[in-house]
Amino acid sequence: MSFSSIPVLDLSLAHNADTKPSFLTSLRSGLLEVGFLYIKNTGISDELVEKVIAQGKAFFDLSEDQKLEVQMRNAPSFLGYNKLGNEITALKTDWREQIDLSTPHPLPKSSDPLYYNLLSPNQWPNPAYLPTFRSTFEAYIRQMSTLSTTFTSLIAEALLLPPTAFDRFFDPDQQHKLKIIKYPDLASLPADQQSQQGVGPHKDSMLTSYLLQASHHRGLQAQNLAGEWIDCPPIPGTLVVAIGQGLEALTHGVCASTTHRVLSPTAGQGPRFSIPFFQGVSYDATFESVDVPVEILEMRRELLARRGVERRDDVEFTFMKGRWGHLGEATLVNRVKSHPDVGERWYPEILARVREEQRVAREEKEGVKEKGREGKGMDGVGSLLERKEVVV
Repeated sequence: MSFSSIPVLDLSLAHNADTKPSFLTSLRSGLLEVGFLYIKNTGISDELVEKVIAQGKAFFDLSEDQKLEVQMRNAPSFLGYNKLGNEITALKTDWREQIDLSTPHPLPKSSDPLYYNLLSPNQWPNPAYLPTFRSTFEAYIRQMSTLSTTFTSLIAEALLLPPTAFDRFFDPDQQHKLKIIKYPDLASLPADQQSQQGVGPHKDSMLTSYLLQASHHRGLQAQNLAGEWIDCPPIPGTLVVAIGQGLEALTHGVCASTTHRVLSPTAGQGPRFSIPFFQGVSYDATFESVDVPVEILEMRRELLARRGVERRDDVEFTFMKGRWGHLGEATLVNRVKSHPDVGERWYPEILARVREEQRVAREEKEGVKEKGREGKGMDGVGSLLERKEVVV
């Protein structure tokens, strides 16, 4: 039988020698059976969380022109503001607006791989509009970086690995990312766009992500092995942890990356706000894996056999060994898929290949592919990912 609810773990138990073993057992169960969980007592102060929520909401109170000063399309980094309806997931429009931030990095050198464009400075809103926005989110990103590193070491221990097992996949100045998101209710959307897709079914990239649900609204759902959607309602004082595709790949599928989505609030509920933090992995990483103990692999096999259900999943696994040379290449192409307006300006050749791949896949699905016509798909995209001059 597949999971029907999301477990809640008390992170404070991991910091006590007497309670840590039971915590690791619970964490192992959550990783093998669900891939989605809540954590409480995270060590992030309530005061900072309140500031983060207040400043995040305040950003969306700015005028359209003020927000567009930092629009994502300004730079090839995929950092900055995305206006409503400007992102695509599962080939459909996401009805949300957001700003993407990350740990700070200088601009890449001309000799760096093209995917190093993802490592760039943030676009911060003008401090004249929001004087404490930058300092608040820089503090939160620092603390979340520490939390995510600690939690990843606990994941390693739960899998009977050394706590440092994943350290080699991180850069010394590892980039982590954060989004501040507003999902308007259906009454606020155009009359011909009353879709409930706040964000479509997807898996997070990299290792782990940590979602702060910043309003009372339901809408977040995780997909279990039977293909059913399980609600993840807001629980005060918690973060929702999602296992990413990178961790699934590194652990031979033991830590499954769980598909999830967000439904837009119904008319009259007002906007939903959320602030997810995404733990990064080195973009130079190749598709290696860790040596998961046989005991853990057998636990996973027994679990699947006991359920007697084949995994149903609405999302294709992206980080497949052999398709890409480095994680950064796969990440850059995924960003272009999600943000075609940025792709049009900065990566037109990659976007053209992406659209060709999508066209071929659509025609094959519909059974109308022209006889003798073969799409190139993403073959040869590697040559497009070499460093090319990008004019800012």
